[in-house]
Amino acid sequence: MDDSSLTWDDGVLVTIDQRGLPHAVRELRLSTVDQVIEAIQTLAIRGAPAIGIAGAFGVVIATRAHTAHGVVDVAGVRAEAARIEAARPTAVNLAWAVRRVVTKVEAGADAVLAETLEMLAEDGRVNRAAATHAADLVQRLLPDRPLRMLTHCNTGRLATSAFGTAIGALRVLHERELIADVIVDETRPLLQGARLTAWELAEAGIPHRLTMDSAAAWAMATGQVDCVIVGADRVTANGDVANKIGTYALAIAARHHGIPFIVVAPESTRDLRMATGGEIVVEQRAAGEVTGFGGVATAPEGTAVFNPAFDVTPADLVTAVVTEEGVVYGGDTGEGAAIAEVARELYQRGWMPGTAGNISVRTGDSAVVTGSGLSKGELTAADMVRVSITDAQPVGAQRRKPSAETTIHTAIYRTTGAQAVVHVHPPYATTLSTRVGAQTESTMLRITDFELIKGLGRTDVIDIPIFPNWPDVPRIGADIERYLRENPGAAPVLGIAGHGITTWGDNLSRARDRAECLEALCELVIRTGRQSAYAQSATDPEIG
Repeated sequence: MDDSSLTWDDGVLVTIDQRGLPHAVRELRLSTVDQVIEAIQTLAIRGAPAIGIAGAFGVVIATRAHTAHGVVDVAGVRAEAARIEAARPTAVNLAWAVRRVVTKVEAGADAVLAETLEMLAEDGRVNRAAATHAADLVQRLLPDRPLRMLTHCNTGRLATSAFGTAIGALRVLHERELIADVIVDETRPLLQGARLTAWELAEAGIPHRLTMDSAAAWAMATGQVDCVIVGADRVTANGDVANKIGTYALAIAARHHGIPFIVVAPESTRDLRMATGGEIVVEQRAAGEVTGFGGVATAPEGTAVFNPAFDVTPADLVTAVVTEEGVVYGGDTGEGAAIAEVARELYQRGWMPGTAGNISVRTGDSAVVTGSGLSKGELTAADMVRVSITDAQPVGAQRRKPSAETTIHTAIYRTTGAQAVVHVHPPYATTLSTRVGAQTESTMLRITDFELIKGLGRTDVIDIPIFPNWPDVPRIGADIERYLRENPGAAPVLGIAGHGITTWGDNLSRARDRAECLEALCELVIRTGRQSAYAQSATDPEIG
């Protein structure tokens, strides 16, 4: 159901008291600022989007209370708004929503109410859009299979105002008949997963199983989880994610097992003014939430407690952050997943040893390229960087640095119709480019009379430029760009002296196939000795 969990009834905010669920569905009616603050602090209302909207209704109540004879005591309302904003410091939505409606205070309570009701309507639209984008992403990453998902805390209509974020994505996938099972973390210490998420999934008819938080990693290890999907209370500019305590541990386990870890949240949860998660104030909650439950003590009296309400997951553990705008962090994970798969394959062949080699795919005016300094055998979609084809610079905030050879990739994209580029270090092709190459000038490797030449778009002969391996990598890119501009019909392969080969094509498979073909061709050359090498400039028109 899409019914809002927050409604306005002639001066009263009406909601479900989440503390009573799942056994009691109690209506909560809030008519004062103190009541709104208490509801937020005691988790009667919880979930980043929901407490934001509740806080906005609190400003409506404050404005009504501070209006006399048609005149608003603006200072008084702002003081109440500051109290509301401070009720829970970690979730950015609360401050965002309160500040948004405070701008309407001078126009009166009706203006504040109209803005809040618009925010309420927006929330339902935003949640469904974010959930749909996230479901689409899950299908791209995990196509053609029934999905076994894992989620943490509660991200449904109780945590928002309608539909939900991560649970909304589960609902969309269920509508598409793709959910086999959802593992629900209890979410200690207050059991939002057990009390709320299990209740919402049962309400929606989505198959699920409840588990202890500490069993989630073992569920991954035993092949019971295809994807982890969670919400967020704040996402910083660099992609770090604050969410319910226990999220960080899930991200670590997901990374270890190669499982996508997806965050679904509204744009209002992104805090681009905060650079990294290190700046987030993590709320510490009462000791009694840990030392007992339901009024029953479970720990010795006087036991010291560490009870953070949230943790912060570093961006490099997050596959993607998805909002109503689509995938806003984590690169183009569809292309990224394909790149990671090809990279792992080539790594296993020994063609991308250590951290060597790089792969990219064009995406319009930009390209998605492997990050720098990473083992290609362990890459995930989250390890990609989006760069501008114009200048090879990262586009927006990025968790990784692009590979050093990115300028080679962008030079090829600027001068050819390539849609994908592969740079690898296969043994025979690397050996031959090293033998033929020179330190300070470009040379040309000519290979003739092998059937495999057809695999590189030629018939009886192919000329392959071998460029110097300049320490200044952009200089290599400049050499390549100049050569390709002067030789528009050049074969889609090149070598760098002592530094492997680069191939490209109209898709990633074609670029990889050409690398395989060139390696096989170079093996034949080395074994038979049938080659010609020209120690001349590769840009010499007589050679090109």
